[in-house]
Amino acid sequence: MVEIREVGSRRDLKRFVVYPNQLYRDVPQYMPPLISEDMADWNRKGNPAFAYCDARCWLALRDGKIVGRIGAILSRKSNEKWNTRRLRFTQVDFIDDFEVSKALFDAVEGWARELNCNEVHGPLGFTDLDREGMLIEGFDQKSMFITYYNHPYYLTHLERLGYVKDVDWVEFLIDIPGPEDPIAEKLDRLAQRVEKMTHLHVAKLNSRRDYKPYVRKVFDLINLCYAHLYGTVDLSDEQIRKYADKFIPLINPELACFVLDENENLVAFGVTAPSMAAAIKKHNGHMFPLGFIDILKALKVNDTLDLYLIAVHPDYRNRGVNAILMNHVLKGCHKLGITVAETGPQLETNEKIQNQWSMFKYRNHKKRRCWVKQLANT
Repeated sequence: MVEIREVGSRRDLKRFVVYPNQLYRDVPQYMPPLISEDMADWNRKGNPAFAYCDARCWLALRDGKIVGRIGAILSRKSNEKWNTRRLRFTQVDFIDDFEVSKALFDAVEGWARELNCNEVHGPLGFTDLDREGMLIEGFDQKSMFITYYNHPYYLTHLERLGYVKDVDWVEFLIDIPGPEDPIAEKLDRLAQRVEKMTHLHVAKLNSRRDYKPYVRKVFDLINLCYAHLYGTVDLSDEQIRKYADKFIPLINPELACFVLDENENLVAFGVTAPSMAAAIKKHNGHMFPLGFIDILKALKVNDTLDLYLIAVHPDYRNRGVNAILMNHVLKGCHKLGITVAETGPQLETNEKIQNQWSMFKYRNHKKRRCWVKQLANT
């Protein structure tokens, strides 16, 4: 017998957040979340997305033991923008037992019907900058700080529950060419030529304090450039502050690039950071008491780079500006001894962003899916 219990207390929320650490305790590819961040996401007073979202989450228990979890998010802003009546499912995990997965999704679908939604889709977060997509290929690959890991049997459960593909994301592993490699030399020449032809230049940053003038401009560019992408909504001022606080501490000036025009307007940016995967996993997602020390070490000494965000203003697309971004980051990788880079999820239909890796040695090592189900009687 499976009991579905809605999370109502902080104690149950903590159990909800840390449950994957139990489920995947013997899976080396699994990356735990930062516990404090996941807890904060469900805080209605602390997460600005609750200005336009409603959300609930549930635990599945059998004989008092947690055997699954699931969350659901109603994004009114997304439904208004995309003219849909959808409810998102999020942070779903369960043992390989169909009774458990069905009970969890029945809870979400029941709420969706109460809300007069006609579809359920996910996994998605409150915004496009949260973790999204269920892994469908690459189960032997280590997860990133910004992505989910899940067991292969999830696919069978979702299909049996009536969910089908809505959209897929792909991820890439890229070899970093050395400073003497012809690829690096070619990229440097191309970047210099583009800077000269477009009258653009790279902002000079010496410390994290120098990012402050660009934070608002970065997120304005995100709102502009990401507006057409699946499930996106404009970020509010409060959300911009939230995500700035999340990403800025991770950034090394050698690995972040802000491209400006002659009037110092931001026209492109790329944000990357050394991988924190090993450090976060070592401490099971806990920053304290000692987790932050290993994270700081990982940000200074590492051989792997995580590629987070990139955007180029529409007026400067197809003019080679990406070469400026990549050249700056590549030189930073050489200084820091980084030899491989990993992208976050990219929509499989976004050929422009994928084509930028063509000059490097790379491979598509993971794929993840957003599922959707049409609900009857709505």
